[in-house]
Amino acid sequence: MAEAEDCDVVIVGGGPAGLTAAIYLARFHLRTIVVDAGHSRAETIPLTRNHAGYPGGITGTALVAAMREQAVEYGASVVVDRVERMERDGDSFVAHGSAGSVRARAVLLATGVFNHRPAIDDALHDAALAAGALRYCPICDGYEVTDRKVGIIGTSDRGTKEALFLRGYTGDVTLVAADGPHDLTAEQRGRLADAGVVLIDGPAREFTLDADGLSLTAADGRLSFASVYPALGSEIHSELAEALGAKTENAGCVIVDTHQRTSIKGLYAAGDVVLGLDQISHAMGEGGVAATTIRNDLAEVRPMYR
Repeated sequence: MAEAEDCDVVIVGGGPAGLTAAIYLARFHLRTIVVDAGHSRAETIPLTRNHAGYPGGITGTALVAAMREQAVEYGASVVVDRVERMERDGDSFVAHGSAGSVRARAVLLATGVFNHRPAIDDALHDAALAAGALRYCPICDGYEVTDRKVGIIGTSDRGTKEALFLRGYTGDVTLVAADGPHDLTAEQRGRLADAGVVLIDGPAREFTLDADGLSLTAADGRLSFASVYPALGSEIHSELAEALGAKTENAGCVIVDTHQRTSIKGLYAAGDVVLGLDQISHAMGEGGVAATTIRNDLAEVRPMYR
């Protein structure tokens, strides 16, 4: 980003939501800059098989790369940088990154979330993810573990819900607490018992990737699973929104209206940073809605005639 470069819209985040919005905005003939730190959660997906239009599946990196190429083809700029802070300056916003600053009439935050990981080193984590032995989204790929042995790392409400959801795909589900004894209510234990979910106390540690899946050590010794799902929550990247005074949910998700407007005029949000279904298709839909809203809101201030 050049110092004080001007544009119509700056999009923070280059995942499915941000890039969909960039494609729309560029085709609306709006000067659009996407600032992307290069850590889209979508790019960590080894192969998504439930994204419409790709019967054989598509890797996250290929999907994001194609969307980025499409946005650039229509005139959007994509800058690799991290927006460290943002401020209001009159009717504009100024985004500051290590490579400079950019001034925009409107801002779309598509900053996403980061999944909390189990106690596993980065190299093994990535290898297990690529092999399908470690998975984060049962909605996305629960089908792939149909009738296989599945482990879930977690407890309490989140772990219970994920175990019961995955029970719809396989009869062999084990819920392993991450750090020690399970923290479950009597009602949760009853529901899990009725569903046939096995409970194992933690800590879950000493992970190894085997030919048949992922193994770990817990209170009952060594356990092996075809796939393991961490149910440990996530970190919502809503710091920029909160710094500008935008309203957020208790968990940190940015609150928006039905057209992706935040509580701050000119500031919009889409994708996983907003409360909703963490799915590529959902993020893309919100990106399209946000872009169209931004175009129409800007046209109310200044007509966009050719």
